[in-house]
Amino acid sequence: MTAGLDAARAEYADLVDRGLSLDLTRGKPSPEQLDLSAPLLSLPGDRHTAADGTDCRNYGGLHGLRELREIFAGPLRVPVDQLVAAGNSSLGLMHDCLVYALLGGLPGATSRWVDQERIAFLCPVPGYDRHFALCERFDIDMVPVPMTDEGPDLDVVARLVADDPSVKGIWCVPKYSNPSGVSYSDRVVRGLGSVAAAAPDFRIFWDNAYAVHHLTDEQVEVADVLAACAEGGHPDRPFVFGSTSKITLAGAGVAFFGSSPANVAWLLGHAAKRTIGPDKVNQLRHALFLRDEAGVRAHMERHRALLRPKFDLVRRVLADRLGDTGLAEWTEPLGGYFVTLTVPDGCAREVVRRAAAAGIVLTPAGATHPRGDDPRDAVIRIAPTYPGLGELEQAITGLATCVRLVGYEKALATA
Repeated sequence: MTAGLDAARAEYADLVDRGLSLDLTRGKPSPEQLDLSAPLLSLPGDRHTAADGTDCRNYGGLHGLRELREIFAGPLRVPVDQLVAAGNSSLGLMHDCLVYALLGGLPGATSRWVDQERIAFLCPVPGYDRHFALCERFDIDMVPVPMTDEGPDLDVVARLVADDPSVKGIWCVPKYSNPSGVSYSDRVVRGLGSVAAAAPDFRIFWDNAYAVHHLTDEQVEVADVLAACAEGGHPDRPFVFGSTSKITLAGAGVAFFGSSPANVAWLLGHAAKRTIGPDKVNQLRHALFLRDEAGVRAHMERHRALLRPKFDLVRRVLADRLGDTGLAEWTEPLGGYFVTLTVPDGCAREVVRRAAAAGIVLTPAGATHPRGDDPRDAVIRIAPTYPGLGELEQAITGLATCVRLVGYEKALATA
């Protein structure tokens, strides 16, 4: 082990001397991925009329263009009449749903959330930092729930929601979860739909961000949460969110909301006070560009051709550099945008700090947990999508060096 530490120290000194400047902080599409949607910038040309005759240049149409909703109803598992096409941000829709629930109440609620003493959300961990940031913004308590290889631990969920009416929701990324890559099993989806909750307005915030973002031929399908909740006696429970942000242009896409008819009417009723309608010109160009569900699948195959080599590279480098050390484990996702690296307890923050000192910037350790507090200090989220292969290999090789250095230092200090 001493020899391993000596070698890691020498490798790290060389790494620092190289003066790198590499960034793996966020899961952004690469420029090459964005180039796949370049034709959007010349659409809709001189056309401005939707299939139903709507003049897309004008006000109105809160529900969004039907032809675009028809394209995404299948991938999102939402009937077209219960799917809303909105602005460019699904995160914005989640924000608005929280605000409307806080200030206006929900179907089935006994009062507005803001009038209640405590509001809490269940947060599967490791999870998505922007979900946690929304809770922090609105002073919503966050209750961690462990993730299993099927999704959130149903026994823990059932216990937490059964007796506490202040537990109003749960965050879910059901397919290729951020950051673990886990996809929810049918059992978990059915369980979330049927679990008895003390709060009559308990909601599942179903962030289906990676609905069509496959990395392999094994294309995972997740059960229909709307159907599961209806069968479980709770048709108003799910809020389904999705977007084209990692399909077309990340800053100029279209976001979707799907739910029961009552919830759709609730959302649109509140949204009507906020806006006179979405950007229907952008929705029209997306419908013309993608054409149909088969067009979405073909487009995502082009994304996969760009992304798969990056995830293969991460797997190869981690295996080569860390596979025989006992110092790390990592996920090998079938889709999505992230790899989760787990290092020895008490080491993640120091690994991230050493990497930053060597010019490799990572997502902060702890970002995968509410309020940035990973009690084990062991989880690091790797976002390999944006850099080119050359930069990515340098970054992952350097990260592995930092893991070896910190891991061997801790092992010797506690021996």
